[in-house]
Amino acid sequence: MSFEIEGKLHRKFDTENKTPTFQTREFVIEVNSNNYMQYIKFQLTQDRCGVIDPFDLGERIKVHFDLRGREWNDKYFTNLNAWKIDKSGDDVVIVPPPGAEDFPDADSEPVFGNPEDDDDLPF
Repeated sequence: MSFEIEGKLHRKFDTENKTPTFQTREFVIEVNSNNYMQYIKFQLTQDRCGVIDPFDLGERIKVHFDLRGREWNDKYFTNLNAWKIDKSGDDVVIVPPPGAEDFPDADSEPVFGNPEDDDDLPF
């Protein structure tokens, strides 16, 4: 199951070699949630560690991620495993809901007192 979230890049950490064959890199985005800033930490692994490099601190990004969980010594850990990062911001396209094109605009609104519009009442 994959998720996505948009926010501002707050911090990038260096790549860490956990073992000789496994590396990770973490980064943090800030998201305004109900007027409270939330700082969300994500993890990149292996060949995806460089995916965050093209983005600057303060830049708006969209993060695509999976939830990962594991148990170790009767303790449970959850990671937000990022797998794709896109630039976000002003290029957001707003798609109108289905049927919005049938909704009347201000130019087609009936004029009060126009004799042509008087017979449209259902009673």
